[in-house]
Amino acid sequence: MARQQIAEAIGANPGEIYLTSGGSEADNWALVGCLRASSGRKRIVTTKIEHHAILSTCTMLEAQGVEVVYLNVDRQGRVDCQEAEREINADTLLVSVMLANNEVGTIEPVAEIAEIAHANGALMHTDAVQAVGHIPVDLHALGADLLSISAHKFGGPKGIGALAVRSGVRLQGLILGGSQERGLRAGTENTPGIVGMGEALRLAVAEMEETARYTRALRDHLAERLLSLPGVRMNGDRINRLPGNAHFSIENGNPSLLLARLDMEGIAASAGSACTSGITERSHVLRAMFSDETESGWADLRLTLGADNTSEEIDSACAALQRILGASKEST
Repeated sequence: MARQQIAEAIGANPGEIYLTSGGSEADNWALVGCLRASSGRKRIVTTKIEHHAILSTCTMLEAQGVEVVYLNVDRQGRVDCQEAEREINADTLLVSVMLANNEVGTIEPVAEIAEIAHANGALMHTDAVQAVGHIPVDLHALGADLLSISAHKFGGPKGIGALAVRSGVRLQGLILGGSQERGLRAGTENTPGIVGMGEALRLAVAEMEETARYTRALRDHLAERLLSLPGVRMNGDRINRLPGNAHFSIENGNPSLLLARLDMEGIAASAGSACTSGITERSHVLRAMFSDETESGWADLRLTLGADNTSEEIDSACAALQRILGASKEST
């Protein structure tokens, strides 16, 4: 039942769903599994703004002699399809482009890039961890051959995810041992997690349109308030972005101090993704988007909105940020 629920949610067939421990394993498996199954091509094309599950795997593969090309993005965090067309060639085995960025929320042109990949005989993988359950996702409409998801991103349990693999795609296993997942992913199944993932995704998709409309309105209200403050810029594509994502940069701000003061105000915020918490350097995503900027000149702020948030909370957060920025200017 859970496999059927997952498949229906992403436009796949149940036989195309392989259960994993989460999005990171799914990403690793997509890259390494395709390379192990390939007898010829050893070239991967990806982007500079991928999740570290992709980038760290690519670094490992480069050390093993695999050629990896990293596509640039513009100041909205969007991949240039013309550059993709130049870099994807007859030597390319796999193209991996995330569907929606986990930091700035920009939705990438995966379907267009998939067409370029397939025209060159390459496979297309998309890390859809941030997108599934929040925007419509269809494996076959996207032209994706492989697609990664993670349950906790749409309200399901942690430690469970899936890799959708289009029928006919050759893939070798990453975890060896037993014959689970049709012999491709060994290990005792996490049955409670699997059931929880299927039901959470069913509910998320059923409520997706209403939730997206509500969170988009909150996000736009938040943006309007914050952009009225001096030195504040909103990052990411203003239209083609995840409905609950709001990411800002504040000129001449101190990122550590800003986050600490927001925490004291009871506001949960981050500079980048949860996977990079505790790192004070500017994220690789923002460095790729704003390569011409001095890192120390900006404080970056990510606020994620959900169905449980209210407009009153948005107003309270904006008022707190205004106080914090005002206090910062007075102290300089």
